[in-house]
Amino acid sequence: MTASQSRSPLLVVRHCLHLGMALAIGALTLPLPAHAQQPAGDDALPVEDVQTFAEVFEHIKRAYVDEVDDTTLMRNAMRGMLGELDPHSAYLDAESFEALRETTEGEFSGVGIEVGMQEGQLTIIAPIDDSPAARAGLQAQDVILRIDDTPTESLSLQEAVEMMRGDEGEEIRLTILREGEEAPREVTLTRETIRTDSVKHEMLSPGYGYLRISQFQSRTGEQARDAIAALREEGDGNLKGLVLDLRNNPGGVLDSAVDVADLFLDSGLIVYTEGRLADSDMRFSASPQTSAPDVPMVVLINGGSASAAEIVAGALQDQQRAVLMGTESFGKGSVQQVLPLNNGDGLKLTTALYYTPDGRSIQAQGIAPDVEVVRGRLEVAEATGLSIRESDLENHLRNINGERERTERESSLAESDYQLGEALNLLKALNVLPRTQGGN
Repeated sequence: MTASQSRSPLLVVRHCLHLGMALAIGALTLPLPAHAQQPAGDDALPVEDVQTFAEVFEHIKRAYVDEVDDTTLMRNAMRGMLGELDPHSAYLDAESFEALRETTEGEFSGVGIEVGMQEGQLTIIAPIDDSPAARAGLQAQDVILRIDDTPTESLSLQEAVEMMRGDEGEEIRLTILREGEEAPREVTLTRETIRTDSVKHEMLSPGYGYLRISQFQSRTGEQARDAIAALREEGDGNLKGLVLDLRNNPGGVLDSAVDVADLFLDSGLIVYTEGRLADSDMRFSASPQTSAPDVPMVVLINGGSASAAEIVAGALQDQQRAVLMGTESFGKGSVQQVLPLNNGDGLKLTTALYYTPDGRSIQAQGIAPDVEVVRGRLEVAEATGLSIRESDLENHLRNINGERERTERESSLAESDYQLGEALNLLKALNVLPRTQGGN
């Protein structure tokens, strides 16, 4: 997840100068003077390791089968140094740096999947809505074994992402292994420009709204606010319940997650972060101005809900603002800062862990739903000649209170999505409870 620079300053990496010295020494492969053999303090570079680095560098320069220039070796060394820290830290060349910016802004060319490394395997975190990957039926937790003819076990996460990006109209073959299936499947996708409007909305039933957030981009908070206003207008100002769908939402910008949670909370802590440096410690609280402080809510999550999506779900759960339904979330509880480098490249570095208002760390744990509902399909009986009610019979006796209008049918989305259908049922039950309790 990318922390927005508008809320937190860039961190200063204290060891930049030390790193530069180490690389310079490695390139020169000169013996160190005797007085430099002893470390000057806790921050001193390990001299023996620096000498080993220089030795490896020299062997590669002299004996590797292909000639490799110094710049490539240095960048590969930095990639390896970051790649071994955690799955989310990375060295970004100028092209990758721009690709990350495009993703944050909501437009890029590719197949539309968020991926990560799990137990050394390239794994889909979530497909992006209305993307080639989503239309092909790719799912969270699918393992990508090959990209075209290249096995992914030989690729870093950044290399895999770069291979899946490409020009619009180009085809790419992915070999997918899905849990529960005996053999891998091959899927051919056509790259396209992914323009991700991260927020969608519709009415599920009179008075009951549906708000889908597919990822957290820079304008997601504003778009969600507009969607809630539109739902109120469609319901003639009466919004009796809302389903917030965060399934397969891979995360995104921290600020946007805070903005979305703030739409439903008028006070209290939303999230806080803690890291090694003081600049990494941040706290975000709700403001009194809010769009829907009292509307009953159900939040849908699953194994593809990660990072910023877990921030929102955790905040609403801890503040007892919403009922969480679905399956356990992904469990990415770390914050990455993107640091521009002087050469035009960038550094994505994990600098902190985030915590829910109750102090829960989600890292490698995830958010457990209040009501577990596994993925399924809600089968609705089709209207046939056998589907007859008393009111359909000719010359049926009229109700003394008059004929009741048939209620508007549920949206097709709620009918075809079992978890969403259950969320809608729960919202309706929550609205019934106050009436039954009031009669006691």
